[in-house]
Amino acid sequence: MNHPLRKVVIPAAGLGTRFLPATKSVPKEMLPIVDTPTIQLIVEEALSAGATEVVVINGRGKGAIEDHFDRSYELEDTLSRKGKQELFQLVRRISDEVRVVSVRQKEPLGLGHAVLAARHAIGNDWFGVMLGDDLIDADGHEAGIAQLVNVARATGKAAVALLPVPEEQSHLYGVAAGPLLGGDAGKIGAGGHISVEKMVEKPPRGTAPSNLAVIGRYVLPPEIFEILAQTKPGAGGEIQLTDALAVLAARGQLVGVRFSGVRHDAGDRLGYLQANIAYALKRPELREGLLAYLREVVK
Repeated sequence: MNHPLRKVVIPAAGLGTRFLPATKSVPKEMLPIVDTPTIQLIVEEALSAGATEVVVINGRGKGAIEDHFDRSYELEDTLSRKGKQELFQLVRRISDEVRVVSVRQKEPLGLGHAVLAARHAIGNDWFGVMLGDDLIDADGHEAGIAQLVNVARATGKAAVALLPVPEEQSHLYGVAAGPLLGGDAGKIGAGGHISVEKMVEKPPRGTAPSNLAVIGRYVLPPEIFEILAQTKPGAGGEIQLTDALAVLAARGQLVGVRFSGVRHDAGDRLGYLQANIAYALKRPELREGLLAYLREVVK
């Protein structure tokens, strides 16, 4: 990779069944973290890394995502006439800063299939993939996807985000293993990276090659599309992105990056609640009141 990241793919066709009944009518990607839709936080991370085009892989009933990133004349006009310039700029900014392309995934055939659906929108460019369930609070560091871009540009290889997880949770993730300069891959520290030699999607308990889970950030070359087109259904009968990444790993073209920052699993109900608290505590106007409430609750 020898140029800045310009395009990012956000798979958003899932049904969000873990958040029913809310997601019966509201896309899970639009559920707010405090007052900002989850998907907007993902898009803002992409923008901070230099992306200018976001390809959203949509499904039926997800029109609210497109609407959110479009102009809202009635709302903007009302805010402007009432002199609420701060709110006007807040609403207008996100639609001005990014071009959103919507692509329909007609069947839920897995993450690999969702990425493949973006092929014509991406063309022959390197691109990022950002899962809307994974929020990365870089907290003073470069944005999560930007950290991967730096490694991809330095090595010329695809990059995936890694996070050490407890051994008993390894079966829930795709897991990567490979050599780390100066130490054991299982002890990789924030900011370090490995040359990925092996990728396993949701390994059976006790068989994971490491404790390094692949988290929802990827920087990929356009060659991944041809690999995905030839990938047969794997775990769960779906086309797994992990299986395509394993091909890159076998070619020596994949790096795992232990990103700096805190990951919140917004696709899990408890993780979603924790993310709301964590992001609210970063807001000066909310912090003291929330802390006072939490102190009262834990008495």
